[in-house]
Amino acid sequence: MKKYILTSIFLLFLFLNITCIYKCINENLKLNYNNNIVIEKQSRILDLEEKDKKEEMPENIEGYKVIAKLEIPKINLVTNILAQTNEKTLKISVTKFWGANPNEVGNFCVAGHNFGKDNMFKNVNKLKKGDKLFLADLSGIKLEYEIYDTFIVEPNDTRNLSQKTNGKREVTLITCTSDSKLRVIIKATEVKK
Repeated sequence: MKKYILTSIFLLFLFLNITCIYKCINENLKLNYNNNIVIEKQSRILDLEEKDKKEEMPENIEGYKVIAKLEIPKINLVTNILAQTNEKTLKISVTKFWGANPNEVGNFCVAGHNFGKDNMFKNVNKLKKGDKLFLADLSGIKLEYEIYDTFIVEPNDTRNLSQKTNGKREVTLITCTSDSKLRVIIKATEVKK
Protein backbone atom coordinates (compact mmCIF):
# COMPACT_ATOMS: atom_id res chain seq x y z
CA MET A 1 0.00 0.00 0.00
CA LYS A 2 2.81 2.36 0.89
CA LYS A 3 4.44 1.59 -2.47
CA TYR A 4 1.17 2.31 -4.24
CA ILE A 5 0.81 5.71 -2.50
CA LEU A 6 4.44 6.66 -3.26
CA THR A 7 4.04 5.62 -6.90
CA SER A 8 0.79 7.58 -7.15
CA ILE A 9 2.41 10.68 -5.63
CA PHE A 10 5.38 10.29 -7.95
CA LEU A 11 3.10 9.98 -11.02
CA LEU A 12 1.01 12.95 -9.90
CA PHE A 13 4.17 14.99 -9.36
CA LEU A 14 5.48 13.91 -12.79
CA PHE A 15 2.15 14.78 -14.44
CA LEU A 16 2.12 18.25 -12.83
CA ASN A 17 5.72 18.89 -13.94
CA ILE A 18 4.98 17.81 -17.50
CA THR A 19 1.86 19.99 -17.55
CA CYS A 20 3.83 22.96 -16.23
CA ILE A 21 6.60 22.42 -18.78
CA TYR A 22 4.03 22.12 -21.58
CA LYS A 23 2.37 25.41 -20.51
CA CYS A 24 5.75 27.18 -20.34
CA ILE A 25 6.72 25.94 -23.80
CA ASN A 26 3.32 26.89 -25.20
CA GLU A 27 3.57 30.39 -23.67
CA ASN A 28 7.09 30.82 -25.09
CA LEU A 29 5.88 29.72 -28.52
CA LYS A 30 3.01 32.23 -28.37
CA LEU A 31 5.40 34.95 -27.19
CA ASN A 32 7.87 34.16 -29.99
CA TYR A 33 5.03 34.08 -32.52
CA ASN A 34 3.76 37.48 -31.34
CA ASN A 35 7.31 38.90 -31.33
CA ASN A 36 7.85 37.62 -34.87
CA ILE A 37 4.63 39.32 -35.97
CA VAL A 38 5.77 42.59 -34.37
CA ILE A 39 9.22 42.30 -35.96
CA GLU A 40 7.68 41.50 -39.34
CA LYS A 41 5.35 44.52 -39.08
CA GLN A 42 8.26 46.77 -38.08
CA SER A 43 10.29 45.42 -41.00
CA ARG A 44 7.44 46.17 -43.42
CA ILE A 45 7.14 49.69 -42.00
CA LEU A 46 10.90 50.22 -42.41
CA ASP A 47 10.71 48.88 -45.98
CA LEU A 48 7.91 51.34 -46.77
CA GLU A 49 9.84 54.18 -45.14
CA GLU A 50 12.94 53.18 -47.14
CA LYS A 51 10.90 53.25 -50.36
CA ASP A 52 9.70 56.74 -49.46
CA LYS A 53 13.33 57.85 -49.00
CA LYS A 54 14.38 56.89 -52.53
CA GLU A 55 16.51 59.50 -54.18
CA GLU A 56 15.53 60.99 -57.49
CA MET A 57 18.07 61.98 -60.11
CA PRO A 58 18.03 62.92 -63.77
CA GLU A 59 18.49 60.19 -66.38
CA ASN A 60 21.19 62.19 -68.14
CA ILE A 61 23.01 65.51 -68.12
CA GLU A 62 23.95 67.11 -71.43
CA GLY A 63 23.37 63.76 -73.14
CA TYR A 64 25.52 61.70 -70.73
CA LYS A 65 23.96 58.98 -68.59
CA VAL A 66 23.72 59.59 -64.82
CA ILE A 67 24.37 56.48 -62.69
CA ALA A 68 24.39 57.84 -59.14
CA LYS A 69 24.06 60.83 -56.85
CA LEU A 70 26.78 61.73 -54.35
CA GLU A 71 26.28 63.85 -51.23
CA ILE A 72 29.05 64.95 -48.88
CA PRO A 73 27.49 67.11 -46.15
CA LYS A 74 30.77 68.38 -44.64
CA ILE A 75 31.72 70.17 -47.86
CA ASN A 76 28.15 70.90 -49.01
CA LEU A 77 28.55 68.80 -52.13
CA VAL A 78 25.57 67.31 -53.95
CA THR A 79 26.41 66.08 -57.44
CA ASN A 80 25.36 63.53 -60.01
CA ILE A 81 27.86 60.93 -61.19
CA LEU A 82 28.10 60.32 -64.93
CA ALA A 83 28.60 56.80 -66.29
CA GLN A 84 31.72 57.46 -68.33
CA THR A 85 34.97 59.32 -67.91
CA ASN A 86 36.39 61.44 -70.71
CA GLU A 87 37.44 65.05 -71.26
CA LYS A 88 33.88 66.22 -71.97
CA THR A 89 32.18 64.44 -69.05
CA LEU A 90 34.83 65.61 -66.57
CA LYS A 91 34.00 69.21 -67.49
CA ILE A 92 30.31 68.57 -66.74
CA SER A 93 30.36 66.62 -63.47
CA VAL A 94 32.17 63.89 -61.53
CA THR A 95 32.32 60.50 -63.24
CA LYS A 96 32.65 56.79 -62.65
CA PHE A 97 36.32 56.14 -63.25
CA TRP A 98 36.68 52.43 -62.44
CA GLY A 99 35.35 49.45 -60.57
CA ALA A 100 32.06 48.29 -59.14
CA ASN A 101 28.77 49.98 -59.85
CA PRO A 102 27.27 52.33 -57.25
CA ASN A 103 26.35 50.61 -53.95
CA GLU A 104 27.52 47.20 -55.16
CA VAL A 105 30.18 45.11 -53.46
CA GLY A 106 33.59 46.31 -54.61
CA ASN A 107 35.36 49.63 -55.01
CA PHE A 108 33.30 52.28 -56.83
CA CYS A 109 35.92 54.80 -58.01
CA VAL A 110 34.77 58.34 -58.82
CA ALA A 111 36.94 60.97 -60.51
CA GLY A 112 36.34 64.69 -60.66
CA HIS A 113 38.14 67.94 -61.28
CA ASN A 114 38.84 70.25 -58.36
CA PHE A 115 37.48 73.27 -60.26
CA GLY A 116 35.51 75.98 -58.52
CA LYS A 117 32.24 74.60 -59.95
CA ASP A 118 29.78 73.55 -57.22
CA ASN A 119 29.37 70.00 -58.56
CA MET A 120 33.10 69.23 -58.60
CA PHE A 121 35.64 67.98 -56.03
CA LYS A 122 37.06 71.42 -55.16
CA ASN A 123 36.88 70.79 -51.38
CA VAL A 124 37.50 67.05 -50.99
CA ASN A 125 40.95 67.83 -49.56
CA LYS A 126 39.10 69.12 -46.46
CA LEU A 127 37.64 65.67 -45.73
CA LYS A 128 38.99 63.63 -42.81
CA LYS A 129 38.61 60.15 -41.34
CA GLY A 130 35.13 59.72 -39.89
CA ASP A 131 33.43 62.15 -42.28
CA LYS A 132 30.33 60.80 -44.01
CA LEU A 133 29.23 60.61 -47.61
CA PHE A 134 26.04 59.28 -49.15
CA LEU A 135 25.64 57.49 -52.45
CA ALA A 136 22.30 56.92 -54.17
CA ASP A 137 22.17 54.42 -57.04
CA LEU A 138 19.76 54.20 -60.00
CA SER A 139 17.25 52.18 -57.95
CA GLY A 140 17.05 55.24 -55.67
CA ILE A 141 18.52 53.50 -52.63
CA LYS A 142 20.88 55.73 -50.67
CA LEU A 143 23.67 54.21 -48.57
CA GLU A 144 25.89 55.89 -46.00
CA TYR A 145 29.68 55.60 -46.17
CA GLU A 146 32.36 56.68 -43.72
CA ILE A 147 35.79 57.91 -44.74
CA TYR A 148 38.53 55.69 -43.37
CA ASP A 149 41.58 57.06 -45.18
CA THR A 150 42.83 60.10 -47.11
CA PHE A 151 46.17 60.42 -48.86
CA ILE A 152 48.03 61.82 -51.85
CA VAL A 153 49.64 59.66 -54.55
CA GLU A 154 51.59 60.00 -57.78
CA PRO A 155 49.37 60.10 -60.92
CA ASN A 156 50.53 56.63 -62.02
CA ASP A 157 49.78 54.98 -58.63
CA THR A 158 46.73 52.78 -59.27
CA ARG A 159 46.69 50.77 -56.03
CA ASN A 160 43.63 52.71 -54.82
CA LEU A 161 41.60 51.27 -57.72
CA SER A 162 41.86 47.71 -56.37
CA GLN A 163 38.62 45.74 -56.16
CA LYS A 164 39.83 43.65 -53.22
CA THR A 165 37.39 44.87 -50.56
CA ASN A 166 36.76 41.64 -48.61
CA GLY A 167 33.11 41.64 -49.69
CA LYS A 168 32.51 45.25 -48.63
CA ARG A 169 31.07 48.23 -50.48
CA GLU A 170 33.62 51.01 -50.86
CA VAL A 171 33.84 54.37 -52.57
CA THR A 172 37.09 56.00 -53.71
CA LEU A 173 37.08 59.68 -54.65
CA ILE A 174 39.92 60.86 -56.89
CA THR A 175 40.93 64.40 -57.83
CA CYS A 176 44.07 66.41 -58.52
CA THR A 177 46.02 68.52 -56.06
CA SER A 178 45.70 72.25 -56.72
CA ASP A 179 48.86 72.18 -58.90
CA SER A 180 47.59 69.06 -60.77
CA LYS A 181 50.87 67.21 -60.13
CA LEU A 182 49.53 64.64 -57.63
CA ARG A 183 46.23 62.90 -56.88
CA VAL A 184 44.10 63.29 -53.74
CA ILE A 185 42.50 59.98 -52.72
CA ILE A 186 39.55 59.67 -50.33
CA LYS A 187 38.59 56.11 -49.27
CA ALA A 188 35.21 55.34 -47.67
CA THR A 189 33.41 52.16 -46.65
CA GLU A 190 29.70 51.47 -46.15
CA VAL A 191 28.28 52.08 -42.69
CA LYS A 192 26.33 48.95 -41.69
CA LYS A 193 23.10 49.62 -39.85
